[in-house]
Amino acid sequence: MRALLPFGALSASYFAHIGFFNPYLPLWLKDLGLPLLAISLLTSAQSLTRLFAPYVWGALSDRTGERVRLMRYSATAALLLSLGLWWPQAGVWWLGAVLLLMFSHTSAMMPMSEAAMAHLVSQGGQFDARRYGRVRLWGSLGFLLTVFAAGSWFEWFGMGHFPGWTLFTLLAVVGSTWWLPDHREAVQQARHEHLPVWPVLRQPEVRWFFASIFFHVLSHVSLYVFFSLYLDSLGYSKAVIGVLWAMSVVVEVSWFFTQSRWLPRWPLTGWLVLCGLVMAVRMGFTAAFGASLTVLLVVQCVHALTFAAHHTACIALVSHYFPARLRGRGQALFTVIGYGLSGVTGGLGGGFLAKAFGLSSVYWAACAMALLGSACAWRLYRLAHHLRT
Repeated sequence: MRALLPFGALSASYFAHIGFFNPYLPLWLKDLGLPLLAISLLTSAQSLTRLFAPYVWGALSDRTGERVRLMRYSATAALLLSLGLWWPQAGVWWLGAVLLLMFSHTSAMMPMSEAAMAHLVSQGGQFDARRYGRVRLWGSLGFLLTVFAAGSWFEWFGMGHFPGWTLFTLLAVVGSTWWLPDHREAVQQARHEHLPVWPVLRQPEVRWFFASIFFHVLSHVSLYVFFSLYLDSLGYSKAVIGVLWAMSVVVEVSWFFTQSRWLPRWPLTGWLVLCGLVMAVRMGFTAAFGASLTVLLVVQCVHALTFAAHHTACIALVSHYFPARLRGRGQALFTVIGYGLSGVTGGLGGGFLAKAFGLSSVYWAACAMALLGSACAWRLYRLAHHLRT
């Protein structure tokens, strides 16, 4: 387990950065006086970079074996680029360029990290949910710390310190990349025998897997992009917004810590079906009862299933479908399809929906997308069951 400590530190620092940046970026942009459609476009920049950056970085890391050095470069470049946020008065196009370049470097860090530690979270060639959960829970704790602390800070001191928080958290990410072991994976065999990824993608099971991920994460985009704005429009304070985000992460940490007890009790594909159905209920309640703090606190608790259980099941299935020299590209495709395509679609589509029908309409649409994801996951479950028998 000691070999996993540097990866735990990277997970903690990276998600500490995400924990303040993603929830409060829309509120900072609103504080700058930008309209809702411009906010949705700027926040979608992260998803836009996930359409190309993870696969480019993943393919490069597969070919060179230099995953750790590439992560160090990415973190340092993102830190330097974040300095551009100190001049928001330069305009929307300036902010868009800064965010696009920043995210082009940070959006591939976790896929490369997952690929680099793949052999460390496996036992006998099989994915070990307990070992993976012990690493991933540190990311949840980092997210929990900053989403709560930043909410209180911004409530007392205003959103003007947003660029400073960005700089501080990215410094922590850079530092953690230098704790990673400077290990270069062997690439001699790969140079003579390049493994194509298309035969894997042509398998019906893999196609339904990615379809289920797309619709499930598309539903989640309503939280990533619009949840803070939705809560703000309902009159919740920034401190309460931080508490609601933190509640979801508390149950997420609990799941990652105990998931080795629960995941083996059901096929991974079955977990995808369950998580999708629970997500549909969560989005419906968020849309219908957003004015009730009690209801929101309760539905945030199912984040243990809708995100944590779903994420672990996906990572395990990616490791199964894309082994060995394919794993960097497999992790990248998971990010591109799951968080890139869905993020751009949800960010832009949600922006138009919110402008036309109000923010609650975004969550009704998210409910429908979760049901579509469940249907795709059910098809995957039936295919996997047929192959097993």
